[in-house]
Amino acid sequence: MTSATTNGIILAAALLSGAVVYLRNKKRPALPYPPGPKKHFLLGNLLDVPTKFAWKTYAQWGKAFDSDILHLSVAGNDFIILNTFSAANDLFEKKSSIYSSRPQFTMVSELMGWDWLMSGMVYGEPWRERRRAFQQYFHAGNAPLYQPAQMEAIRKMLPRLLNTPEDFLSITRQKEEFCVDEKDDFYSALGTMALSLAYGLDIREDNDPYLNLSEEAVKSIGEAAVPGAFLVDVIPALKYVPEFFPGAGFKKKARIWKGMQEGMREIPYADTVKNITRSSYSSDDGVQEVGNARVSFTSTCLENLDESGNIEHQRTVVKDTAAIVFAAATDTTLSAIHTFFVAMLCFPESQRKAQEELDRVLGGRLPEFSDEADLPYLSALVKEVLRSSTYAMIQMATLDAHRFAAIPHYASEDDVYNGYHIPKGSLVIGNAWAMLHNEDDYPEPSLFRPERFLKHGQLDPDVRDPALMAFGFGRRLCPGNHIAISALWLTAATVLATFDITEAIDGNGLPIEPSVEYESALICKAHGENGYSHPLPFKCTIKPRSKASTTLIQSASDSL
Repeated sequence: MTSATTNGIILAAALLSGAVVYLRNKKRPALPYPPGPKKHFLLGNLLDVPTKFAWKTYAQWGKAFDSDILHLSVAGNDFIILNTFSAANDLFEKKSSIYSSRPQFTMVSELMGWDWLMSGMVYGEPWRERRRAFQQYFHAGNAPLYQPAQMEAIRKMLPRLLNTPEDFLSITRQKEEFCVDEKDDFYSALGTMALSLAYGLDIREDNDPYLNLSEEAVKSIGEAAVPGAFLVDVIPALKYVPEFFPGAGFKKKARIWKGMQEGMREIPYADTVKNITRSSYSSDDGVQEVGNARVSFTSTCLENLDESGNIEHQRTVVKDTAAIVFAAATDTTLSAIHTFFVAMLCFPESQRKAQEELDRVLGGRLPEFSDEADLPYLSALVKEVLRSSTYAMIQMATLDAHRFAAIPHYASEDDVYNGYHIPKGSLVIGNAWAMLHNEDDYPEPSLFRPERFLKHGQLDPDVRDPALMAFGFGRRLCPGNHIAISALWLTAATVLATFDITEAIDGNGLPIEPSVEYESALICKAHGENGYSHPLPFKCTIKPRSKASTTLIQSASDSL
């Protein structure tokens, strides 16, 4: 089947869906839909949806229509855009029983077998079981379980940053899209942390098989989740077509991708179980000991299974949740770390202030988590990274005809908000970018200014925390947001304590003026639940702040 034929079928299906919705909506509700661009016959707003920097356009539409809630109709689907924190809180938090589910896609959930993935699961008991398992182990009060792994991973990364600073942000251009190279130093460091937290396993080599499993599986779900890529998402009955049937090539892809999903989910878990089994023995004095099976989410949960319940079901929940930790723990933090480097390059005054504070508090040693209370400027800087960067776009959708960058919330019932009708089945999206650039909350939002979070030299509790918007909303709030923030904080503190980030130098020895841009759409369609916007390739100089810094980096690595 040619590309033109496939596109024609998809367009026909979209028109058919639009016609069905048009006929359904001829009997209009008593209340109006939220405001939005004028709908076109059958297509709705399909031709109006922006293809670049859509989050900015939605914010502009909100101002033009003087409304913090918008309605779009795209090929038969109702979309609700929320541009303010108050609107997001009213729906996602106060009405969470209605807005906590997710839309389902046949290719990803059924044919590829990702129905266990917590971020995309329908709201219900299976989702609650996995979230509960995660929160019981990784709750904010359990920091001693995950912070040592973060400390070890980040300090092991420092010598690589010292020896090959040019590789700190490895970006290549592939298939006409900018794609962050999964093998860069920070990816490896965060992958090490995720593997240790989830399974107690170590990365064994540069081309680690566990990281490769995760990378390939996440790439496949990214490709499959692009709306319009597979007709089976428009016509679910096509899932019954045999693989050998003409035009059913999607079935072969689904089978191969399902194998990747199963490998990522099964292999690290099975290896952990083997380690636990062969490492448990009784010593001469009768005390139970554990050999090379390190404490992890998986080992702890398996040790605490409820013997009175369904053991196999509990093990499945543990296996699923561990895979979620492994797959999701990397890119959420990676995007923010890359943006941190961008901010330090473009705003050297903020870098200098943070380094002065670090020098005063640390006195020449590396930072610890216990230093956080004494480093308010650094904490404010981290908050500003979350607020000002496109990292906040993890909750935004591009809503064009080709791709989405977020998993929307799903309205499971008809609802009324501020006098507007929100139909059942609507896909509801919180525009975190608009919220984090709200001038009432953050004056001069286009400026990178950590001081906005400070008052009399301390963090100001009256300024809204960007984490309330950058990690999702309501019951679908990312349960590991505190882990991502702590990894970002420690990375920023450690790097700034030891390195200077400055302009790159050209062949004539002259500084290159910083010019950093972000890709507006999904990067490689492969990163995480919602898609993350990484900086496009940029150059900078990363060098130790002093000889003492070089010695500190080397000694810290040797001690691990």
